[in-house]
Amino acid sequence: MDPRNISIKDYSYTLPEEKIAKHPLPERDASRLLIYNNGKIQEDIYRNIANYIPSNSLMLFNDTRVVEARLLFQKQTGGVIEVFCLEPADEYTDVHSSMSQTESVLWKCLIGGASKWKHGIVLEKRITNHTTSISLTAAIHSREADTFIIELKWSPRDLSFAEVLHYAGAIPLPPYIKREVELSDAERYQTIYAKEAGSVAAPTAGLHFTQHIFEQLASKKVMVQYVTLHVGAGTFKPVKSALMAGHEMHAEFFEVNSELIHALISNQKIISVGTTTARTLETVYWLGVKTMNNPLIDFEELHLDQWECYQLPQHFSKSESLSSLLKWMDEHNQSNIITKTKLLIAPGYKWRIVTTLVTNFHQPQSTLLLLVAAAAGQDWKKMYEYALENNFRFLSYGDGCLVFVD
Repeated sequence: MDPRNISIKDYSYTLPEEKIAKHPLPERDASRLLIYNNGKIQEDIYRNIANYIPSNSLMLFNDTRVVEARLLFQKQTGGVIEVFCLEPADEYTDVHSSMSQTESVLWKCLIGGASKWKHGIVLEKRITNHTTSISLTAAIHSREADTFIIELKWSPRDLSFAEVLHYAGAIPLPPYIKREVELSDAERYQTIYAKEAGSVAAPTAGLHFTQHIFEQLASKKVMVQYVTLHVGAGTFKPVKSALMAGHEMHAEFFEVNSELIHALISNQKIISVGTTTARTLETVYWLGVKTMNNPLIDFEELHLDQWECYQLPQHFSKSESLSSLLKWMDEHNQSNIITKTKLLIAPGYKWRIVTTLVTNFHQPQSTLLLLVAAAAGQDWKKMYEYALENNFRFLSYGDGCLVFVD
């Protein structure tokens, strides 16, 4: 199957509003867990997930941290303009460097109330944090197809942009959680291992993991490592075209290091916690293929476009591809890779790295549901029907599933 010919209507189901979890459970690991393996379904809770993970396997997590990306500015006339910070402008090579900027930064943003914000008008916001008073301004720098480039400036000038967002912004809950942000969201819409600031949405499969689970995994000699992929708002972008060929995937920054790539070569059982981790790991394989295809490839070309993997050579083993990537990194004196991926994983995709997927229940007609269907085949329908009939909680704050890839 060519994923470009997929009709998104074939990946739909009825999701009643009352099935969408508006709040997390009091205990992270009390969420229910659907286990799918070779056509069979059983259920448990996340607290016991280690019982289903093979010993001596490798479990990968996304350690990105959600930033307070929603900035609200009040105009002198009283109207409110929302600036939703999506990702760095193209001037910056990665999220970390742009988050570390002091004094000013250029950022791609969505604007709520854009028609009320005339070009040339500078919005201003003042925040008092304990003994520190912060002044933040926003001005329209330029406009792109779907976004604005906003120039943000602040004082004190020595604050980083990450610090400014922390003081001035709000956690951006997904649009389907129709309530105001609460104080508890600052903690619960964040994994306990979140480290690298840069996401505007949480890698939600990881929200269920607790220190107890990590201890149970360690007792089974399950190796734990981390990737970093900064989740963009495009993860919620609806598929509006009838066929997937008409849908444009969002690009997301990710980072992996050579130690992780060595671990991927050494382990046959690779458990991906989350769709973002899965897309990162599979992208790493295809970057290796690109270095085999062109050993002289330069860094600017070492990224992955939406359909590229379906056009690259398909016959290289995981070991061949990843070994080639390590060789390329060594020749370029690189211990890690920071780049972008637009990879769309959909039915018809052959998994190269991931053997097991941990993920939440996703929206109908979404690219995330396509990824699950690529892992479970047509049984994704059976999984989702079971979850609906048995009152599982859906979407970001909901329950999840453990899928052994077909």
